[in-house]
Amino acid sequence: MSRPLERPRLTPQFCFNQTALRDFLRLSRGSIDDSIIQNLNALVTPASEGFDPSSTSLRQVRAPYARLIDPQSCQKFKDKVIFPSWQARSDVLNYCAGVATSPDPDDPDSVLLQVESAKARERVIDERLDPYSGRYFPREARTEILANLIRNERSIEGIIRSRTWALVGERCADPLITADDALDEWRARKLT
Repeated sequence: MSRPLERPRLTPQFCFNQTALRDFLRLSRGSIDDSIIQNLNALVTPASEGFDPSSTSLRQVRAPYARLIDPQSCQKFKDKVIFPSWQARSDVLNYCAGVATSPDPDDPDSVLLQVESAKARERVIDERLDPYSGRYFPREARTEILANLIRNERSIEGIIRSRTWALVGERCADPLITADDALDEWRARKLT
């Protein structure tokens, strides 16, 4: 069974390092959510039922891997693997979203951005001579870049969680509850 990745040490430098941030999210999703079918199959113990000779004489309409999993195994898998992984990713995304909305006095490009902005204000524009002279595309501050990245990663996270939860619901015969509600229930159980 897969194990959730440990949450990285949360610092603004971690958030601004897009490679490290994306690698953590990619590896966490890959170890749990992207391999959810294999993880769920690992919970099934076919030998516990014993061999049924009639199983070879009839064509099975339902795929053998789609058997329901023992509810206790499912709950343990969700509590020990899925939810902690989701929580770690949520913590990272929430922390980095906070960093993205905070002022960034340590931005190495802030002086350069201010100089470019001042030059753009002083520029004389004559669109008859150069129709493209009116264009000015200011560079984004690194907090804006981080905010866009977090927004994209949150939408990806929502898609991945809904797919994972649908597969878990199929195999574990879970009641109709959303992934977010199940995660909230887990958080509440964890606090008590």
